[in-house]
Amino acid sequence: MSEETKSLNFIEHIIEEDLANGLSKDKLRFRFPPEPNGYLHIGHTKAIGISFGLGETYGAPVNLRFDDTNPAKEEQEYVDAIKRDIAWLGYKWENELYSSDYFQKLYDWAIQMIKDGKAYVDSQSSEVIAKQKGTPTQVGTNGPYRNRSVEENLDLFQGMKAGEFPAGTHILRAKIDMEDPNMLMRDPMMYRIMYANHHRTGDEWCIYPMYDWTHGESDYLEQISHSLCSLEFKPHRKLYDWFKEHVYAYSKDKLPLPPKQREFARLNLSYTIMSKRKLLRLVEDGVVTGWDDPRMPTISGLRRRGYTPNSIRQFIEKVGVAKRENVIDVSLLEFCIREDLNKSANRVMAVLDPIKVVITNYPEDKEEWLEAENNQEDDSAGFRKVPFSREIYIEKEDFKEEAGNKFFRLKLGGEVRLKNAYIIKANSVVKDDKGEVTEIHCTYDEDTSKKVKGTLHWVSIRHAISVEVREYDRLFSHEAPDSNKEKSFMEFINPNSLKVRTGYLEPSLAEVKVGEQFQFQRLGYFNVDDDSKPDALVFNKTVGLRDSWAKQKPKPQNNNQNKNKQQSQQQRSAISVIQQFGKKYTNLPEEKQLKVKADIQELSKSVSYDELEPLFGTAVKKAGTRIAVMISLKILLKNGLERNNTINEFIEKALEDKNEILVTEASEI
Repeated sequence: MSEETKSLNFIEHIIEEDLANGLSKDKLRFRFPPEPNGYLHIGHTKAIGISFGLGETYGAPVNLRFDDTNPAKEEQEYVDAIKRDIAWLGYKWENELYSSDYFQKLYDWAIQMIKDGKAYVDSQSSEVIAKQKGTPTQVGTNGPYRNRSVEENLDLFQGMKAGEFPAGTHILRAKIDMEDPNMLMRDPMMYRIMYANHHRTGDEWCIYPMYDWTHGESDYLEQISHSLCSLEFKPHRKLYDWFKEHVYAYSKDKLPLPPKQREFARLNLSYTIMSKRKLLRLVEDGVVTGWDDPRMPTISGLRRRGYTPNSIRQFIEKVGVAKRENVIDVSLLEFCIREDLNKSANRVMAVLDPIKVVITNYPEDKEEWLEAENNQEDDSAGFRKVPFSREIYIEKEDFKEEAGNKFFRLKLGGEVRLKNAYIIKANSVVKDDKGEVTEIHCTYDEDTSKKVKGTLHWVSIRHAISVEVREYDRLFSHEAPDSNKEKSFMEFINPNSLKVRTGYLEPSLAEVKVGEQFQFQRLGYFNVDDDSKPDALVFNKTVGLRDSWAKQKPKPQNNNQNKNKQQSQQQRSAISVIQQFGKKYTNLPEEKQLKVKADIQELSKSVSYDELEPLFGTAVKKAGTRIAVMISLKILLKNGLERNNTINEFIEKALEDKNEILVTEASEI
């Protein structure tokens, strides 16, 4: 088996095998079939990525088909939102189709099945029918209407279509086997009476086909070669094939290709719910402002929060295609958006929790416009001018009257560097009646060549623009909010999922447009919200610069501590775990360092260079992270990674570092 073949996922293996067995490549056709009863969420992106990704790989058409068979829950709003989301992700569909396009054909086939004795009208209540179906361990029993004559069944079914009966009085069922081990095969429903206005067909129909009857037959009508769906539909495959075989017998001359259903594990994400019904409740109960609330896992919510199409596509690629269900840590999604925005988002200065600094030896009427680099990751981003004056804001947490040697920000008697500006020294403070510091009086030094350990962001008070900042956090405080059988998922709503505050920004952001994205230096990534107006800007926090939730996770309190730790690390991305190890590496005793180093080396086997390279620019003071990166880099180089200028520069810089451990690791390459 070639290396190329080995790298294929199991679905691609199936397709390659079919092609090898005679299926013509021009017969490949895929589809994405959402039900328009809600907005698409992050869980759908895997199915979208698989189907449209296969289309791109094989140059095959991909249909967008709406399975619109339940008018009571479906709306045009959802159709429009789904189309908008898929297009935003960067995918193009071949045909826009609807199951409702096939209502007449499905009805005609149902008539044929009645004539063939393969379907019948049942007139019992749903409760009685459910009891007759039995259980997974007990076979079902035949109902009294199962052996109605073909003529009576045709008369009743045509009467159902004509609107002669109230809803709930009759249904059409497939006649299969009430003793089949698979309960889905025990005479499943094909049609029910429903008096509801359909968003496309209006009141033309008052009977609507069920999903299992509609789905496979729509695939067949569109000549889909591979019908790909999530693992929950695996038990449905037997019924899918049963229906397919019957309609194939009716139409094989015009429709020669019967589709093949195959299943993949759906995407489950921690701290998130994936049920559209439950997401709708959040909207209806006012927990969120709508389907596009930036706390929602919907694609529209992620877009409004500041996620990019590329970050989501990278996330899906890293998750991969699997046959077994698993839970992906949301930190992997957050890592992907950080990685993407790190390359593209311009750096700006903003202060969200301000304290006033007065530079007493700077002239009151003086101002300077200093040069600042927009993005050190993008050579084409250029530079901008930022104003400097006597009075500035810094973050409150960046100052302490008294602090230890490990506090590298501003303290009385201490010096820090202002980003892109001067070095200042704190000399005194002004306090209010409650003893709270309201002003810090400093002096500045024009000699910027001095070495100081701390660098702070700031904004000139005179020039700052005031904006609304919405700091979003995870909507749920529980890793699996809908897994507790004794509690509602609503009980795990995070009360601190949204904080609104006033921020003070450098004036270069005065004329930003909706959707623009920035890194507020040392604070995180932010984007301009849809609610923004020219004179009232609103910024959303997309994600912080690091995973703040990792610190909040409680330590295991039982004998399974190591097992739980391993499971947690398996759920998170390898690069994320390596970063976490690095944060504490230099504080560990030598024996513990050796154990952690071995863990990093093992994890590095699952890390790509593209994941590792962004960490080359880690701040000098974060020696532990750079050590972890160096350990990982050695493994990648050992496994065949070719050295380049970026790698050489990272190693050379490490060899000049003051940290002896880092120098030792670098010297071994």
